[in-house]
Amino acid sequence: MNLKIKRFNELSTRELYEILKLRAEIFVVEQNCPYNDLDDKDYGCIHIFLEEKNQIIAYIRVLNPGISYPDSSLGRVLVSKFARGRGLAKKIVQIGVDYIFNELNEKSITIGAQNYLKNFYEIFGFKSVSEVYLEDNIPHIDMTLKKIIDK
Repeated sequence: MNLKIKRFNELSTRELYEILKLRAEIFVVEQNCPYNDLDDKDYGCIHIFLEEKNQIIAYIRVLNPGISYPDSSLGRVLVSKFARGRGLAKKIVQIGVDYIFNELNEKSITIGAQNYLKNFYEIFGFKSVSEVYLEDNIPHIDMTLKKIIDK
């Protein structure tokens, strides 16, 4: 399994195609949610993914502060249908969290999580900071994680 961390302009055409294909398969088709995944935010994101046998099996994007929230953010978290059940969702989220805290040196992360995943994000220490709201007709909740600073 190979970890790749790339800015938008560093992605190969194949990588970009595979990322967009997976996002459409999961967020539009599998979740039966017609929405425009191409939101112009990808240009300013860090794209983190795991590849196995030249196929992307897990993905997350890191958004800089000010793109979606005043804080840095994580989004489009996915694991391909064929790679589920291996703990890759936890792995890719932890990689994203570590990247924001250690590489970008940010102090907090805010996400718009699908409400059914609230307990999953709480494992990492995320706390709810909003009421449940509908986004693309799916219940979401904003959650924030603060970096623990050693004293």
